[in-house]
Amino acid sequence: MKLNKEKTYLITGGSGFLGKELIGRLQKLGCKKVVTISRNEGNLVALKEIFPHVKIIPGDISDPYCAEKVIREVDGIFHLAAFKHVGLAEDNVRECILGNVIGTMNILEISRKYPIDFILGISTDKAAQVSGVYGATKLIHERLFTDYEKINPNTTYRTVRYGNVLYSTGSVLCKWKERILNNDELVITDPDATRFYWTVDQAIDLIFDCLENASNSQPYVPQMKSMSVGDLLHAMIRKYLPEGNTPKIKEIGLQVGENMHEKILEQGPSSSEVDRFTIDEIMELI
Repeated sequence: MKLNKEKTYLITGGSGFLGKELIGRLQKLGCKKVVTISRNEGNLVALKEIFPHVKIIPGDISDPYCAEKVIREVDGIFHLAAFKHVGLAEDNVRECILGNVIGTMNILEISRKYPIDFILGISTDKAAQVSGVYGATKLIHERLFTDYEKINPNTTYRTVRYGNVLYSTGSVLCKWKERILNNDELVITDPDATRFYWTVDQAIDLIFDCLENASNSQPYVPQMKSMSVGDLLHAMIRKYLPEGNTPKIKEIGLQVGENMHEKILEQGPSSSEVDRFTIDEIMELI
């Protein structure tokens, strides 16, 4: 499916890290009719300053009224809004379910009332081997897309699934970089744990690749390289530690809801079994 620059597209969670990058890409493609909804009105106002053409609507998609308010005027939906912090999800189960399950159900159900061309949702490798609340909600998110695809042939349903995006909101890279520059203690879970990583540009590319080439709502999965958490920290220290400083590192072990290694596909290789980024490659990425 190709985008039509004359049509109107909704980005849920458009004021977030990935949402802002997607809006920028749509703008480059000539799509001027963009609507976004977010719970944080301050972030929406800041977004409007960067992208004046974007229509901003404060609201929560877990509220059916708010969801319908934005859906009724659009032609396609990029569903990015999510509760995405693994640790916080364990202690805030209700809020995670509201954002990732109820919000998704509202978008999918209400869209049946309107002539929506497509709905594309963002999922995660945490849905491939569920070990916590966040991964569980994202697996349900994926299954909901498949369920609605069966009953609504008038709308195209697509899902992308990938790993960690470098420097996304709440990323350990953001925390480590600041602490390294300040020579503060660095907290690491397990240095041997491995994770799939790629850049925000690659993440946006996958969204459009999925929209154009995927044949159904099953998770559209990229080929991804991985890195160990220890290598990532080592590369950060090499690149950002001021000369003369000695890093102070505290190892705390894996936290609740975390896996030692991740998978993109349930039956696919784990992040410990695929090609790894070298330290030099990581330094270029960060």
